[in-house]
Amino acid sequence: MNFHNQIIKGAALLLLLSTASCSSEKIDSGEETQQKPVNTDINSLKFKVEEAPEWTALFKRNSGWFGADGIFAIPKNGVDTAGAGKSTETMLVFSDTMIGDIKDGKLSPGYKMIHNSVAIIKGSTPSPENITFYWDKNAAGQHKSVFEPKTPATKDGDYYWLGDGFVNTAKNNDTYIFGYRVRDTGAQVFGFQEVGNALIIIPAGSKPPFKDQRQMDTPFYLAGSNPEEYGSLGAGIFVNTKEAGAPKPDGYVYVYGVRGKAKNVILARVLPADIENFGKWRYWDGAGWSEDINKLANITDRASNELSVTPLPDGRYAMVFQTDGIGRTVGLRLGLSPQGPFGPIINLWDCTEDIKMDKDFIVYNAKVHSNLSEPGELLISYNVNSFDFFKDILVHPNLYRPRFIKVKLQ
Repeated sequence: MNFHNQIIKGAALLLLLSTASCSSEKIDSGEETQQKPVNTDINSLKFKVEEAPEWTALFKRNSGWFGADGIFAIPKNGVDTAGAGKSTETMLVFSDTMIGDIKDGKLSPGYKMIHNSVAIIKGSTPSPENITFYWDKNAAGQHKSVFEPKTPATKDGDYYWLGDGFVNTAKNNDTYIFGYRVRDTGAQVFGFQEVGNALIIIPAGSKPPFKDQRQMDTPFYLAGSNPEEYGSLGAGIFVNTKEAGAPKPDGYVYVYGVRGKAKNVILARVLPADIENFGKWRYWDGAGWSEDINKLANITDRASNELSVTPLPDGRYAMVFQTDGIGRTVGLRLGLSPQGPFGPIINLWDCTEDIKMDKDFIVYNAKVHSNLSEPGELLISYNVNSFDFFKDILVHPNLYRPRFIKVKLQ
């Protein structure tokens, strides 16, 4: 979700928390049963981390699309594993987006902010010739968002910030993206709030700006009666299917959400074929999968409104996020299943260098882009912005864009 919304235990597995041993998982090879080691340590990770300047430079642009936050990567062939991006196109979805021109380091008059945009990158080489950015225009030729709310619950003035998405191979390879319906409130500071959650469906083969898209209101916006209950699903998606290349597929799509000031993470799942049948969705209640969305349990905290959960080669799962929503650190927690339990925060990267220039600069919404990662690596982006956006963008017009790092697993 856009940075503005930052301010808006399986008991049996607990025995594993104090261990750093390895168990094994049986793998059917077709001829014989083999043993594949599975790391059960959720407290530590061996890694090296470095900047990914070639990816960061890809989004430093001076004409047309020149900045945005968000950035979720959706492989168009539905395969979301390290290295898979080489052989497909990947759609990148962004939330608030800046369109205009930068000349001699200054933002030219006539720039405009729209609420979302997309890009298509061919392969996984971060070269300018491989990526194209898209947004829509109205009848007068003015820039506008690709996705605008058109559901029964929509009110005049509502707009979308975008959550995660995936290509649903069980539904004709249509693309499903979560849209957070947002409404301005008029308040001087953080004058907006989420008022609904929708699914945006893009038919297979559709081209930007997706004039044939469908939209559905969902029950996945949690208004609650106090700030600790407020939240929404769509912050991250893990497609645990054979078609997506998952190492231990159970056939479900896992959809993560975030709620409350503590940035608690919640989780739902559904079979891909049932995604539009909300009565078939199930919600993790801390011990099992409940039919009641009101029984959603917090699986961990201190995350960010956009995050990722990625299976690692050693059998563990890595949840990556910006610690405390808009903290300076890219954090990671390890788990032994998509629902956890998850271990302590492992600090991956200090983003201070990106924001030391101004006290109003912030970083937020770190996540892994699996199919654009190389095998044995995690390609991670995080967003950079300012609390005093419209003043600082004039002085630092290339501020508002993703930065990238690579975590190399040891």
